[in-house]
Amino acid sequence: QVQLVESGGGLVQAGGSLRLSCAASGRAVSSYVMGWFRQAPGKEREFVAAIRWSDNTNYADSVKGRFTISRDNAKNTLYLQMNSLKPEDTAVYYCAADGIGSGYYAPSYAYWGQGTQVTVSS
Repeated sequence: QVQLVESGGGLVQAGGSLRLSCAASGRAVSSYVMGWFRQAPGKEREFVAAIRWSDNTNYADSVKGRFTISRDNAKNTLYLQMNSLKPEDTAVYYCAADGIGSGYYAPSYAYWGQGTQVTVSS
């Protein structure tokens, strides 16, 4: 079992930055494919970024060049650095663990956090 707790969300102006954290307990994050997903009101949950045990990373085209996924194995924590934020980035952001393959597919993940709200004002 893995427990995931996200933090770091909030309200920011367009062009600003936020760093989301996902603290994991139960298993080492280095063991898993870890991912970030987001869900805006009235929309389906969508892939944002993933990191594999090899540190290979993947990003959605909409965030490529602006967001960076990383992990600190010593702290057993996953991060999402979000720069140049846009109003369309507004969503609840979820951390997920134990994905499959490149990490794009949400149903492949076994564990999910409760989500943290990110709101970007124009």
